[in-house]
Amino acid sequence: MNLCAACIQLTSTTDIARNIELSSALVRDAHAQGAQFIGMPEVVNLCDKRPGMGAKAAYVEHQEPALRAYQALAAELDIWLLVGSLVVKLEDESRMANRGFMIDPAGAVTASYDKMHMFDVDLEGGEQYRESNNYRPGDRAVVTDTPWGRVGMTICYDVRFPYLYRALAQAGAGILTIPSSFARTTGKAHWHTLLKSRAIETGCFVLAPAQCGDHEDGRQTYGHALIVAPWGEVLADAGDEPGVIIADLDMAAVDRARAMVPSLQHDRAFALPFAPPVRLAGE
Repeated sequence: MNLCAACIQLTSTTDIARNIELSSALVRDAHAQGAQFIGMPEVVNLCDKRPGMGAKAAYVEHQEPALRAYQALAAELDIWLLVGSLVVKLEDESRMANRGFMIDPAGAVTASYDKMHMFDVDLEGGEQYRESNNYRPGDRAVVTDTPWGRVGMTICYDVRFPYLYRALAQAGAGILTIPSSFARTTGKAHWHTLLKSRAIETGCFVLAPAQCGDHEDGRQTYGHALIVAPWGEVLADAGDEPGVIIADLDMAAVDRARAMVPSLQHDRAFALPFAPPVRLAGE
């Protein structure tokens, strides 16, 4: 079965209503070009890393206006819509969730996923990120069923943890979604290589919608939303600007790639290497 899939690339702002408008217009554009499955990037509803500002603007899930708008849009257009992630307020603690949603053509949420791996890094030049200060990490891997097979849901920094994608593929996923707001510094160095690697290792299609450009909150994102085939070919690359990329996915390519290199079936138990105890300074 073939799937016409699309990835959205945009520059989300600090205003939720504006982001709904911008992203919905791009979804409509993708639908007009024939897309049946459309993915949006990470933090599509709100890009605001300024201290305390994201928490002030965010909503709890059942009140989130972007989620309601995207459910209505999916039903109107009769599409499967991956909401890459929304910044969602949690009722039981001060931190938020970075939560993705899969919406079916009836407008129902069929699955949700909370980003598991927090981007806590110190890059050269003083560029620093501490996602765990603001977001509670998830603890559950997610696959969900679609007419084209199972889809594994992940978000951005998850891409650096290949065992997650292997687990999703072994759970039946033939498509891996990696919506992102990738930092420009690390994107230039690693983005294409990481996405191609996850596709090759699992024999899956990879759909990676992305944020791009200079954002109102000061972040700079890499762009280059990608659609990658199971053998590692890049089928579409969005470049640096907001827009839409589309590719026809021959889902039989998943089985062909895995038949040629059946590595998902070749796991072996092994002993872990010896790790000496960590000694603190002064001990």
